[in-house]
Amino acid sequence: MTENLNEETLNTERPYSGKIVNLRVDTIKLPSGRVVTREVVEHCDSVCMVPVDNEHNIWFVRQFRTPAGRALLELPAGGIDDGELASDAALRELQEEIGCTATDLKHLASFFLAPGWCNEYMHAYLATGLIPSKLEADDDENIQIEKIPLKEVSTLIQNGDIDDVKTIAGLLLATQVLGDN
Repeated sequence: MTENLNEETLNTERPYSGKIVNLRVDTIKLPSGRVVTREVVEHCDSVCMVPVDNEHNIWFVRQFRTPAGRALLELPAGGIDDGELASDAALRELQEEIGCTATDLKHLASFFLAPGWCNEYMHAYLATGLIPSKLEADDDENIQIEKIPLKEVSTLIQNGDIDDVKTIAGLLLATQVLGDN
């Protein structure tokens, strides 16, 4: 039945190309024959990790997010470089953002973050067996690391203290594997 949902791209323009995102404007023909415009933000695929230490603490990063206008409590995350495997990107981002690597990395799920306007596809991982291993952080990152017990996470989500979608999705997926200790 998806054949009735398919759209035909008639034309594509790229009015903006940046360091992190590009803007693509597609002229689309709908199955009804109507022609419409779709604006798409192009972003590289990405990873997020749920790092859990031996004491059942989740390692978060808190960082200012300009679009949100405030600092958010988030899971470590980042883009996948060209030619890089998602699992390798996950281990690299852990080292850059929290100064640890993981001896066990379990893929939890993959998902679109905002498919109505962005093509970014994220891979979520559970990272355990954390050991110190630091890589140089990106120049534009200003991050604070916070360790929070796993058992407190659902309350933080319900209270709105965690309101980042990748973080909520990653945590919910991880608690299915770990339980709600």
